Amino acid sequence: MLYGAKCWPVKNSPVQKMRVAEMRMLRWMCGCTRQDRIKNEAIRDIVGVDSVEDKMWELRLRWFGHVRRRSIDAPVRRCERLPMESLRRGRGRPKKYWGEVIRQDMVLLQLTEDMTLDRRV
Repeated sequence: MLYGAKCWPVKNSPVQKMRVAEMRMLRWMCGCTRQDRIKNEAIRDIVGVDSVEDKMWELRLRWFGHVRRRSIDAPVRRCERLPMESLRRGRGRPKKYWGEVIRQDMVLLQLTEDMTLDRRV
């Protein structure tokens, strides 16, 4: 489910769909149904896994650390490129970029960019 999640600039609706799919799989693994009325946290404790959202944070921040520590002349991946400016403005909300998502994750987890340079942290 998380293949390539390190480069996804996700919004809230795809994260919610991932949560739902994860809980369906965990309930299936435990042999429970929603009719059993067991809380999600209890099922997650039984199985012993972290939430999909936490894993996505971990993958994104780990990749961000790799990107920050690499040499300057290393090739740039598609997900790290800066957005190209277009001549026409599109309708609706502007697209969310990977850098924005990383900044939000770092603010939420109270991390700084200097922490990424030390791999042990």
